[in-house]
Formats: sequence, C-alpha cells, structure tokens
Amino acid sequence: MRLELGDILIKDVQFGAKTEVKDGVLFVDKDALAKIAGDDERIKSVEVFLARPGESVRIIPVKDVVEPRVKVEGPGGLFPGFIAGVEQVGSGRTNVLKGAAVVTTGKIVGFQEGIIDMSGPGAQYTPFSKTCNVVVKVEPIDTLKQHEHEVVVRLAGFRAATYLGEAGRDVKPDAVRAFETKPLLEQAKQYPDLPKVVYAYMLQTQGLLHNTYFYGVDVRQIVPTFMYPTEVMDGAITSGNCVSACDKNPTYVHQNSPVIEDLYTEHGKTINFLGCVVTNENVTLADKERSSNMTAKLVEFLGADAAIISEEGFGNPDADLVMNCNKIEKKGIKTTLITDEYAGQDGGSQSLADSTPLGDACVTAGNANEVITLPVMKTVLGYPEVANVIAGGWDGSLAADGSITAEIQVITGATNELGFNYLTAKTI
Repeated sequence: MRLELGDILIKDVQFGAKTEVKDGVLFVDKDALAKIAGDDERIKSVEVFLARPGESVRIIPVKDVVEPRVKVEGPGGLFPGFIAGVEQVGSGRTNVLKGAAVVTTGKIVGFQEGIIDMSGPGAQYTPFSKTCNVVVKVEPIDTLKQHEHEVVVRLAGFRAATYLGEAGRDVKPDAVRAFETKPLLEQAKQYPDLPKVVYAYMLQTQGLLHNTYFYGVDVRQIVPTFMYPTEVMDGAITSGNCVSACDKNPTYVHQNSPVIEDLYTEHGKTINFLGCVVTNENVTLADKERSSNMTAKLVEFLGADAAIISEEGFGNPDADLVMNCNKIEKKGIKTTLITDEYAGQDGGSQSLADSTPLGDACVTAGNANEVITLPVMKTVLGYPEVANVIAGGWDGSLAADGSITAEIQVITGATNELGFNYLTAKTI
C-alpha cells in the first residue's frame, strides 16, 4: 500500500472573507468555520480564535489537536468512521496543511486536559506552540453528560479540520512524501538480510473518557489486529480520550506518528519495517492477559526479529506495556519500549508502576512530575481556573496574577510517548 502526503507549508493563519491558502497563508472564514464546527444540536455556541507561534496566548483546557488534511486521490476520506465512511484509507494522495492545526477548547470535559502556551517557558515543552493554531471554543448545551460532552467537542474538531483541509485540495504541494508497505510475504522478501521489525502500537482504551478509535470503533471493543502503517498516517486512528495532557496522543500525533515515520526512514537501510500491530490498554487482568497474548502472537506470526512497543498514559497501562514486553521477549523477539516517567517532583520515585528485567531497552520521554511556573499571558482562550483541577495542577496552581505553577503534566505533549515532544535524555 502506497500513500503520498502532499505538504502545503503554512507560515501564517489569518481571518479572511473566504477560506483559502495563498502564498503559504491559511485564510479562515471565521463565520463559516463556526457554523460547520457547530453543526450539532447538542452545541450551544462556537467561537473561533487564532493563536500563532510567539504570541502571548494561553489555550486552556485543550481537548484535542487535529491537522487539517484533504483526500485528493484514492479511496476513503478524512476521519473514517466519523466524517467519512469506513472505506480503507492509507493509499493514494492526501494533501496536508503542514504547520496548521485545529485546537479544541471550552468547558472542561475531564480533569486530565491540558495547556498550550504559544510563548514563554511553557512553549518550549509543547510542539503545538510552533503550529499556526485555529482555536475552536465549543460550548455544549447544559444537560450533556461528560461522555456526551467529549463526543460533541471531538466531532466539532474533526468537522473544523475537514473544512480547513478542503482549502488545500487544489493547491500544489511544496513537497510530496511517499510511504509504502507491501503485502506481508512481499515485504518480508524485499530486504531478506535486514532485521524484520514490527511496531506494537498501544492505544489508550480504559473507558471513562479514555477511548481511542480505529475506523470509528472504540479500540477497547476489539482484539489486537495488524494494520498497514500508512492507514495511521491517513487518519484511521483518532483520539477520544482525556488522559493526562503531557502523554496523551492527540489526533494530530497519530496523523504524524514519529515512530512510524522514523521506521519508514530506516526501512531498506537498517531494518525491514513490516507494519503495525494495534493493541489496547485494558483495565481488568483478564483483558490485559488476552490482549498481550494476542499481541505477542501476532508479532511472532508476522516473523518479526524485533518490536518497538509504545505506551499511552501511565500507571495502569504500565502493566500492559510490561506484559507485552515480557511475552514478546520470551518468544525470542527483541523489544524496545517507549514510555515516560512519573518519578515524583524530585525525580527520586519509581518511574513506572510495573517493571521487568526483560525491558532492558527503554526510551524515556521525560518525567511528567517536573514542576514549572508558566508566566502571565496577555490572552487566555478558554477557562484559566481549570488549572487548579487538571492533572498535574492543584488547588492554588493558578495565582492571582494569572501565572500557573504546576507539573509539566499539564502541558499538552510535554512527555509524549511517541516522541512527539522536545525533551531529550542522556545517560550520565
């Protein structure tokens, strides 16, 4: 399966009389976007704002971040199972408004939501301080329950990103990137002398606002399955969870998974990248055992010599990570784990809730308990008072002057477990 991504480089975003891309600028018809994003009887109001890199702007609480794209060739469409039908994606050509993002905000859905600062020290921790952000503030009707509130805001973000993406349909891309994975037997034969690598892609699926979707299906309801990597790059996986902002994978991160892109970069050079095994993170022991058994079986069945395993979230999912590691390693397949740490504000506590001697190759995305003070911003989009209740904050995190003292856990993407962040680590 071959997918081409046509990158249309966006250098600025401005309001305009019509939504279009001209000379690297995304012009947004504010009223048209608000109408499309708010096309849901469960929504009371929608407001649209702009937030550019370097501006004194804080967005709080952040629900999701989505990259505007448009399918210009091949089957399927954007956000299959939600906006488009369920036809398989991952082939043809998709144009990307690279550098632009839709950020959804509004009244808090769940306490594990985040902050994006467009300047200052907080901006150094989030990749979304570098994107030209179209901020969609969604206010649902008052009678909605939390899980319905999440659905309303999520779908509004998808509609907004789809609408903006259409502006790139007839624009010539600045660059075109091609990615291809052949059917398994062909792929295995393509580079017979290189180690065969599979990516075990753990998705947050613990329920209670902890859901991720595959072609519109809650991944908690499925068993592990094999997937072409290009399907992920073409929008097959979307976020619907409210886990801690620092290590949540917003939809944008799935669309731009650095793990998949790096594996493609090494494909044919140092490795033979066979594809992805999608697996879930469960609550009960029986579900964890079932999914980790099937994940290990699939990785072995695909003939892998090695597997990359990434996590989303922390605590309970650490057990899924360790189970996957143990069972794959015991089949003689080498693993590398990608996670982050909750090692306490002094860095001296146990980093993960579970561990294994077989997990001897591990990449850390940083310690989410590190404390930071975020200075006052001239403009706040959303509700600053939620700083006192979101994960990583505490009663009193929001000072009287508008500054915030909290753990970097509150910053969207600060310790992202796919490596979509700015923290680095070294052995000393």
